[in-house]
Amino acid sequence: MTAIAEAPPQVRAKPMAIVLVLVLGSIMITLDTTVVAVAINRLSQDFQAPLGTIQWVVTGYSLALGAMIPSSAWAVGRFGARRLYLVAIAAFAAGSVLAGLAWNIESLIAFRVVQGFSGGLVMPVGMTILLRAARPEELGRLMSTLGLSILVGPLAGPILGGWLIDEVSWRWMFFVNLPVAAAVVALASRLFPRDVPAERKRLDVPGLLTLSPGIAALLYGVTEGGDRGDFGSAGVLVPLFAGAVLIVAFAGRALTARDPLIDLRGFRDRTFAAATGTLALFSFGYFGTMLLLPLYLQVVRGESATMAGVLGIPFAFGSGTAMQVAGRIVDRVPPGRLVPVSIATALTGFVLFIVQLSADASYWGLCATMLLMGAGGGATMMPAMTAATRGLAHDRAPAASATVNLINTMSGAVGLAVVSVVLSTLMSDLVPDGEGGALQAVHRLGTAGIAEPLADAFQHTYMFATGLLALALIPALLLPRRSAE
Repeated sequence: MTAIAEAPPQVRAKPMAIVLVLVLGSIMITLDTTVVAVAINRLSQDFQAPLGTIQWVVTGYSLALGAMIPSSAWAVGRFGARRLYLVAIAAFAAGSVLAGLAWNIESLIAFRVVQGFSGGLVMPVGMTILLRAARPEELGRLMSTLGLSILVGPLAGPILGGWLIDEVSWRWMFFVNLPVAAAVVALASRLFPRDVPAERKRLDVPGLLTLSPGIAALLYGVTEGGDRGDFGSAGVLVPLFAGAVLIVAFAGRALTARDPLIDLRGFRDRTFAAATGTLALFSFGYFGTMLLLPLYLQVVRGESATMAGVLGIPFAFGSGTAMQVAGRIVDRVPPGRLVPVSIATALTGFVLFIVQLSADASYWGLCATMLLMGAGGGATMMPAMTAATRGLAHDRAPAASATVNLINTMSGAVGLAVVSVVLSTLMSDLVPDGEGGALQAVHRLGTAGIAEPLADAFQHTYMFATGLLALALIPALLLPRRSAE
């Protein structure tokens, strides 16, 4: 039997034109993540919900993204990358409308999951289209161009989102996706290569039903334990145990199935294993801190959502600029030499940021260190992803891109959930933790007399995340240090 996929030689447009359309589509995904990060404080007030619940607006979205990534390789073979990409963009736009119409926190989380399910296909399918259209020697340059979405989204998202939150309504954070989606569908329909028959692969349903639910159950157990301040209750232990069992079952299935959802046997390759290990540990700590800066600025410093977005510009600018430079350098400099230096740069920025973090820290000093933090992150992510996927045959591209995106997305989601639990726990020691949790208590009581202890809570949470980020140096040192490797 045959399914729909595209033949690599039949490219209707130059790879750079295809990449620019992919950038526009990816901007929607990154924009939604960064916009909502600035809105967490306002959503907590409007819905009267604790941080442990509100963070699921971001975490649920990320988990849904990850839930679809493993099946993207099968879906590309079954439906074709072009057709699948167009459907995913349209579905994401529909989910955005639903999220903008949400009437309570539960419905908002549910509609964010809908967004995530469709958005989870956009990045890996887009990367598959790029890998099939690009020659190996130009992959670094094209990957760095694709990384523009990670520059534009974080730069524009917090500012646009902050302005909409302060001046219009948080609902318009989601409605703004509609014109972008319309433009992407129109351009992709015209420029992307058409689908042709290809061999159909079987979907690993047991793998699909064990991996994503297993990770979700683990995260739910962790966040519930943090909210309750008790990891020994049945409501916490049961999801933790169930999640662990499901993930172990997935690993066993992946090592024995003929067509596994994620081919874990690929980790036998040293370069692939080192690159994905670096991504996992780095993303855990790096993306886990994404909620901290907007919350610190709004809760501790009393800034508006708009100002919180503006003050985050140095971080996004440093990340996006370094990503462009690193994406071009990695074609000439081995990743084993580039990535460890990039991680060390990020660590230096984080340490300098943490040292000066206080209730009245200079914004100039914080912004200067954020440039280093962002630059180190941007120079780490794309070279590591390029190292993991470089030189792959076309038939391995979908599975490899799915694995890389899954690890990146899931690690960031886990890191964000764990970091929010750490922050909530530290804040609970400072205020009476009544209905709505510690964050709601701060909203009710204000920060008079506790501003400095609150800043300390953020400082210690940053220290926790930075320690996890530092572990990424271990696999990074195993990346190839010579071009011949």
